[in-house]
Amino acid sequence: MKKSAYLWQKSDTAVDEAVMAFLAGQDVVLDQALFAYDIQASKAHAAGLARIGLLSAEDASAIRASLDELSAAWSSGEFELDARFEDGHSAIEHWLSERLGDLGQRIHAGRSRNDQVAVALRLYLKDRLEALAMISAEIAEVCLAKAKAHANDVMPGHTHLQQAMPSSLGLWWAGHAEVFIDNVALALSTRDWLDASPLGTASGFGVNMALDRQGVADELGFARLVVNPQAAQNSRGKVELRAIDALASATGDLRRLSWDLSLFASAEFGYVTLPDVFCTGSSIMPNKHNPDGVELLRSLHGTVVGARAELEAVLSLPSGYQRDLQDTKPPVIRAFTRPMDGLALVPRLLDGLNWDLERMASSVTGAMHATDLANEAVAKGTSFREAYRMVADDLAALEARSAQDSLVARRSPGACGNLMLETLAERLAQLMRAD
Repeated sequence: MKKSAYLWQKSDTAVDEAVMAFLAGQDVVLDQALFAYDIQASKAHAAGLARIGLLSAEDASAIRASLDELSAAWSSGEFELDARFEDGHSAIEHWLSERLGDLGQRIHAGRSRNDQVAVALRLYLKDRLEALAMISAEIAEVCLAKAKAHANDVMPGHTHLQQAMPSSLGLWWAGHAEVFIDNVALALSTRDWLDASPLGTASGFGVNMALDRQGVADELGFARLVVNPQAAQNSRGKVELRAIDALASATGDLRRLSWDLSLFASAEFGYVTLPDVFCTGSSIMPNKHNPDGVELLRSLHGTVVGARAELEAVLSLPSGYQRDLQDTKPPVIRAFTRPMDGLALVPRLLDGLNWDLERMASSVTGAMHATDLANEAVAKGTSFREAYRMVADDLAALEARSAQDSLVARRSPGACGNLMLETLAERLAQLMRAD
């Protein structure tokens, strides 16, 4: 396999391949996630060069057609991004030069690998955040449908993992629906925040060419420009951090949801049975039916916050480009790979849960009605503190009451008797319509 020449290599440059292997790091592997976006940006850049007269219309058309061929070859697996190349940028220029000769080498006019990777990363993150919003919306929709179906099904409410008050399965579902609606909003707002093109800022100082940066940004679907070249460099890593924060919000909520299901599926609770496809057995204990699916979904948040910590540690840098920024790619791509795959499975998991409604209803004890009794005394004129002590002094004597009556009576906005599911559904619909 013949090694491609390095883009920066001069005629008298000595190259040590062991050193180069260290310097290039995982770039050629990581760039597989960015390669399609790099090709897309190169096409737009070629058109921009033609608009300012640095390429003829015919030459730009030839470059764009060759890049379309590369995109197709990449999608089909005919072209491989492998150890022949230092990175994806080198592979693009190598492809063009092999097919178009000197014309292919003209693609790099007016840009640097610095803004080339910055624009590919922003395009990648825009797509990933849109996917995160769509997945979060799917999760919220399943939760809202289940909340409606189980609005009046009794479920013991817990605080500190201790029984607290009668609650409903509908309230539990609606609670998870609302936080994933929040995650839709956060993913979309983060996407809009980073929706700016750095292409044409080159190595952080601009170029002595009248680049049509706005036209290139428009072709790529960006809402605006990163205007200042130094700002374009200083945003490397910062943009990725905010994107990971949006992802961490979703995986953090998934962690809590998974914890609930892990507890509720245990023999000690016995509230729910998980779908078989999300469970495995033990290699030694024939009786085991392990909730491996929810446990591994629970662990995804660790991958995301670990990537965030790694990224944050890299960014102790002065203004301008530093080669350290190459190491921002591994954590962000890792964060948006397996965790996103896991989130995509959640709607199937939630739709396949089987709840033991009778067991949940029978788990509500008399003492769990204590707060209702105190509030009833308050409604008759007793101060809350006096009512609290009166009920607390005789908890053992409390008898089970109708949990259904308790749910119906709790009419405060969002509570069991007033879940406001239509309000939540409308907010989700507005977010999706606005997008």
